[in-house]
Formats: sequence, structure tokens, C-alpha cells
Amino acid sequence: MVAATTGPGALRARSLPVRTVLAAVLAAAANAALVAVVQAVGVAPGFRALTYPPVVFLSVLGAVGAAGVYALLRNRVEEPAATFRKLALGVLVVSFVPDLALLVADPAATAAGVVVLMVMHVVVAAIAVELLVSWRGEG
Repeated sequence: MVAATTGPGALRARSLPVRTVLAAVLAAAANAALVAVVQAVGVAPGFRALTYPPVVFLSVLGAVGAAGVYALLRNRVEEPAATFRKLALGVLVVSFVPDLALLVADPAATAAGVVVLMVMHVVVAAIAVELLVSWRGEG
């Protein structure tokens, strides 16, 4: 048990919560900035999915969820970084499906608005993968 709290592995284990918070804050901030631009330009006015509350909340949720998955993988698979990258890519692609469904389900949705939502998913995924895996040399 002592070995788990000392040595180079301990730094990575303790730093995962810090990296998680940083990923969540950066993802939320980056996507909030996109909301500001989208609202200034007038892309899909009235499209609730492109407002601050859902964008910030879901950006944080995505980053924290990614960190939870990465934490599980680090303890259960031989190559957690590579596995996480592949899984993150798969989840990213699947995450586009509900965005595309909004074109049918939400009359305020526009093609441009949905593309922005998809870009926001990419932002969260890129930040999460970079900070959780690549930062600190884990990948």
C-alpha cells in the first residue's frame, strides 16, 4: 500500500484529479467562447442547445466522464493510453448522432448550429485526451 503513494506513479495518480478539473474548466471555457461567437454571428437563433447553461454543463460532464473512464482503464488494461484514445474517438463519433437528430427534433436547429455542436464535442474530446493522457507523459 505504501508503494501506491510514493514514486513516479503516485505523481500521476494524484495529478489525475488536477488534470480532470483543468480539462473540465478548459473545455467549458473554450465551448463558452464558441457560444459567444455563435450568438454574436446569429447562427441558429432560438436554438437552446447553443446557449451557455447546457453547453457549459455538458462540456464539464464530458470531461469528467472521460476522466472517469481513463481512471478505470489505467487500472484494468495493459495499454490504457492507447485504449483510451481509441475509445474516445469511438465515443466522439457516436456523440454526433444526437446532434444530427436535433435537425429533425428541434425546429430551431439549423445545419450550421448542429455543426457547431459537433465541433464542441471535438473540443471536449481533444482537451480531455490531451490533458488526461498526453500531459505529464502518460501517453
